[in-house]
Amino acid sequence: MQEVRDILRPGLAVLFVGFNPGARSALTGHHFAGYSNRFWKLLHAAGLTPRQFRPEEDETLLALGFGITNIVARPTRAAAEIGKEEYRAGRAVLLAKLARYRPRIACYAGIGVYRELSGRKDVACGRQSPPAVPGVIDFVVPSPSGLNRMPFPEQLRYYEELRLLAAQE
Repeated sequence: MQEVRDILRPGLAVLFVGFNPGARSALTGHHFAGYSNRFWKLLHAAGLTPRQFRPEEDETLLALGFGITNIVARPTRAAAEIGKEEYRAGRAVLLAKLARYRPRIACYAGIGVYRELSGRKDVACGRQSPPAVPGVIDFVVPSPSGLNRMPFPEQLRYYEELRLLAAQE
């Protein structure tokens, strides 16, 4: 499976951080491309995007001040295939990206992603403190994966909270 390149530039309003690309993302070369993934639907429903983008339009997010990366670059069929060493290495790479590109908000697409980055177990959705990189706000939203059984309206509430946070200043 091929890696999916980051959608990244300095000074983004929000950098979305996923676990790693799934099989469909690796096949298409685009982020959050799984058929049951709700990422694009959640962004639009929360008012973060003017319409519902398709995975093939992921680079369009840059014009809106958004980007996408992952804690682990290697695509897998399931996040459970990622080992501790890969997470450790990915954590170092992600922290370096955050320090270099300085997004205003690093938005982790799933509690598990933030747990792997921070090493904390007591993680809930919403703003996290202290931040992993000083000056970058850490915010966790529910995983948009179709495997997440949280009802859509409950997921949406956190994406709307992210929109409000991103609109400040």
